[in-house]
Amino acid sequence: MLKVVGVLPRLSGGGAERVMLNLLGGLDSGQFTPSLVVFDAAGPLLPHVPAVLPVRNLERDRLRHSLASLLRVLREIQPDIVFSTLGYVSLALAACRMFFPGKLVIREANMPSLSIPHAPYPMLTRYAYGWLYPKADLVIASSDRMAGEISALGVAAHRLATLANPVDIPSLRARAQSPLRRPGPGLRLIAAGRLTYQKGFDRLIPLLAGIPDLDLTVLGEGPQRGNLEALAARHGVRVYFPGFVDESAAWFAGADAFVLPSRWEGMPNVALEALACGTKVISVPEAGGIAEVAAAAVEGAVTIAEAGPAFVSAVKTLRPHSGSHLRPSLLPDEHDLAHVRRTFGDLLVSLTRSK
Repeated sequence: MLKVVGVLPRLSGGGAERVMLNLLGGLDSGQFTPSLVVFDAAGPLLPHVPAVLPVRNLERDRLRHSLASLLRVLREIQPDIVFSTLGYVSLALAACRMFFPGKLVIREANMPSLSIPHAPYPMLTRYAYGWLYPKADLVIASSDRMAGEISALGVAAHRLATLANPVDIPSLRARAQSPLRRPGPGLRLIAAGRLTYQKGFDRLIPLLAGIPDLDLTVLGEGPQRGNLEALAARHGVRVYFPGFVDESAAWFAGADAFVLPSRWEGMPNVALEALACGTKVISVPEAGGIAEVAAAAVEGAVTIAEAGPAFVSAVKTLRPHSGSHLRPSLLPDEHDLAHVRRTFGDLLVSLTRSK
């Protein structure tokens, strides 16, 4: 049995955290013993941690306060594989590579060319990526575009793999059987993510001003909520902020389109989930590997448009639907959860057999 330990700062509701729980929680119990080490176990995803995934809580608030405890726990567990999917944690683990046992597997969550310029110290961050990521035993990219960027950072081809983000399509669609839709005539758009600069809601709202009877629902919480509410009022755009909700699938299913204005992404899970619920996606090109999803999906499922007149035009081509029924999935099959889990498990087994 291979011991696989996932490392997360906290159980917040981000896509990277959800991907880790999905992957580790579905590993073959005949081959793997997975567990999770979390700096601080608080967060909205705590109730959603799979029962087969024991959680070790370090009860620390930041990486710098957690690192010594983390290394001590890893030496205690003696894992075969340590798995990380958030950049700053991955960099720290790569820097401490000699102080814990097992292979280090990094799953990159963002497109480096887009995320690194927004880091507090971009030049230092790029140097750290180029120095430390090649020390990992395996780096997983979520798209071919991302794999190319990671290769350019110096990661050797035999240490690099591409793995589609997993989506539990049957479960998602079961929760979307009764679509939720804001009342009234006109277009109903949906967006989701932490209310931060990265997600670009501050540039989305002004774009929607002047479109008659349009209503936008933004799922998620974050520090920009007050500013976004004021921005919506200033531009006369109806925006509903319900916060972090469990029924996101039903909201996706009831919308006319999912809009994605992110300034940088890796592979946006919320857009994949919207497609699985039968909802079209309108995205800016900066949103990671979404263009590869557009190429693999049926024609018209995903529209890529610059944040400006082209985005507005794409929204204006939409036609309202009743929101009373669940439409067929638009998500390419490569994102099926069972398939991605099997591929992930095969990667880990292959890694532990290599020298």
